[in-house]
Amino acid sequence: MVTYNPKDWLKLILYFHKSDTFRILLPAILILGCITGVISYIEQNHFNEFLPSNLTIFHQISGFIISLVLVFRINSAYDRWWEGRKLWGSLLNNSRNLSIKLHALIPVSDLETRRQIHTLLSNYAFAVKDHLRGNTGYFEIEFSEGLKKEDFDNAAHKPNYIIKQLTGYILNICKKNPQTQNDYLIVSENLDDMTEICGSCERIKSTPIPYSYSIFIKKIVFIYIITMPISFGLTTGYWSIPIVMIMFYAFASLELISEEIEDPFGIDDNDLPLDDISEKIKANTKEILLH
Repeated sequence: MVTYNPKDWLKLILYFHKSDTFRILLPAILILGCITGVISYIEQNHFNEFLPSNLTIFHQISGFIISLVLVFRINSAYDRWWEGRKLWGSLLNNSRNLSIKLHALIPVSDLETRRQIHTLLSNYAFAVKDHLRGNTGYFEIEFSEGLKKEDFDNAAHKPNYIIKQLTGYILNICKKNPQTQNDYLIVSENLDDMTEICGSCERIKSTPIPYSYSIFIKKIVFIYIITMPISFGLTTGYWSIPIVMIMFYAFASLELISEEIEDPFGIDDNDLPLDDISEKIKANTKEILLH
């Protein structure tokens, strides 16, 4: 995720990041500008008397409709991005709350149990992150007595396996101490929430925008842009070149941004900082349980 100062307008306008849609679309913008120039020349020199002068009415009306469709598109994509951010914020808070409760339940002298809990909690965040990204390496996982590598590798759903181990570990702690048997109910809510968070993230990941809707948007934007040189070439002359290029940049950028942020769990520049959040969970749980 790119960190920036939203108040620095000049820098944001003049700086072209590798994820900037202008850099991505620049070849297509230049090609479209050349096509528009050729069409404008042909219209003004060969078809000036045959084409009606009010062709731009179609694009004026349809442009407003397409703008509404694209606004809905990017809003729905941003909702998915923001929901993903809230879910990972909730995972961070649940990890903290669970650590605080276990800190009160587990004796300070029992460092081994505290280390096991810390390892499982931090591993869960890393496992969910890699699970959502489709990674198979899981290089950040720390194996221990409560999480053996062979069993972990054989598990089909890594986050479920870790939360199962964590739940069993905490339940055994409560069973060994008669005074804390009912305390399991206090921490079970956080464990349930962590599983719910993983499932909600999977829902976002596995449910993209409907295929027919995505195809419709791309087709209607393409038809709108490709016919703009015909409409504007006659009325605005060669000024149609920058007009068409700017309109293409605006409409295509909205669609590109929507495509990128509708799956917020990847490694693109505009995706969520899952690595940072996972490291924060590891650091926070360590501070609560082991310091």
